Amino acid sequence: MDNIKNQSLLSCLVNKNHQDAIAVVNPATGEILGYVASDTSSDIQQVIDNAHQAQKEWRTLPAKERSERLQHWYQLLLENKEDLALLMTLEQGKPLAESIGEVKYGASFVQWFAEEAKRAYGETIPAPSGDKRIMTMKQPVGVAAAITPWNFPLAMITRKAAPALAAGCAFIVKPAVQTPLSAYAAVELAYQAGIPRELLSVVNSSDAAMVGQLFCSHPKVAKLSFTGSTRVGKILLSQSAQTVQKVSMELGGNAPFIVFDDADIDKAVQGAVASKFRNAGQTCVCANRFYVQERVYDDFVTKFVAAVEQLNVGNGLESDTDIGPIIDDVAKKNITEIVNIARLQGAVQASKPREQSGLFLDPVVLTNVTQGMDIVQQEIFGPVAPVIKFSEDDELIKLANDTVYGLASYFYSNDINRVWKIAEALEYGMVGVNEGIISTEVAPFGGVKESGIGREGAKQGLEEYLETKYLCFGGLN
Repeated sequence: MDNIKNQSLLSCLVNKNHQDAIAVVNPATGEILGYVASDTSSDIQQVIDNAHQAQKEWRTLPAKERSERLQHWYQLLLENKEDLALLMTLEQGKPLAESIGEVKYGASFVQWFAEEAKRAYGETIPAPSGDKRIMTMKQPVGVAAAITPWNFPLAMITRKAAPALAAGCAFIVKPAVQTPLSAYAAVELAYQAGIPRELLSVVNSSDAAMVGQLFCSHPKVAKLSFTGSTRVGKILLSQSAQTVQKVSMELGGNAPFIVFDDADIDKAVQGAVASKFRNAGQTCVCANRFYVQERVYDDFVTKFVAAVEQLNVGNGLESDTDIGPIIDDVAKKNITEIVNIARLQGAVQASKPREQSGLFLDPVVLTNVTQGMDIVQQEIFGPVAPVIKFSEDDELIKLANDTVYGLASYFYSNDINRVWKIAEALEYGMVGVNEGIISTEVAPFGGVKESGIGREGAKQGLEEYLETKYLCFGGLN
């Protein structure tokens, strides 16, 4: 932590004797990095009251002024990207290069929505009679609250906070207890950019259920945004019905990665490695199950295994590390159990088995996998790639869509007819065609079915924090 140049980014740390202090642990070493305060229910209610008051003034600022402050925040995020990336790797574990990439990715949303702040357009509508005029206008929903995950501790905040602030809302975020430092650091830079403290707040608590219930039931919270598991998302949706909140949910995934027999196999392997093993497979959009057409199955598996065995597992601060640690003991145990059950059901490990200590896990490629196995039906959230053989396109469509999830999907093909057919048939909110990395601030991110509600990024991301008001002017001559 002494290597952090901008020590103001660590202003959130408290003495370990602070009441209910939460320890932040480096998953690569087990070292305690520091402690952050755990907020009580009354603390959070005060934050909500302050945000509600601050939002009244913020919404009246011209969109251009809100835009300028967000642009300043964007610049500060980039200027401090090395410090932010180091903090992220220390508390989350991902390789430093990936952390730097996430800071840039997270900052891109601040830049994008700084520009979109000036484009919250209403419209005029032709009236049904000559004595009327009809128009609509866009207004901020009010106080927005968010609960974000540990796997992308900075980008998942800016992807929500930036459109909220651009729209004229106040914003409160509860980050994951494993990775609070990235949240506090990013928000500290927002304060330095001129965004009021009462308007943008971080709350933290070891009692996640209490915070979720409070966000959902408080009458001054008009919007809830959640990224996390489908199980928790359903609970929050049920609770938010109490106040009929506006909600957006980015939930679990079970992404198929499909390789057709006309695909460029080398490019497919490259895309598969990037999609599956980024952040140790701990992403909601990473490839979760691989379908390879039988004619190219052996060729793909051979090349895929060879590429996977070249990946280095280690501390994210080491320059040659490709895969960092799993986030915690519970996550490692879950992944290990998923693999063990798959083996009992007949799967075969094609990659070279290597034992890893601590929270490290070696990447695994499994073959002889069938659709009915447990590993195909659940989100793995780790560096494990089950590969399934298929024959015909229509068979593949049924297999790929055989899940309650519908977040991301990927396929490789050079047949233009097949490309359109498969892209339209896949029941997913996002489809990567001959591409394994699809996230960008300029495109709408989100899923269908039990993978969520709403979209983040693009112009659609701003709409999530706006209400449309209809005005009817009558009695005109």
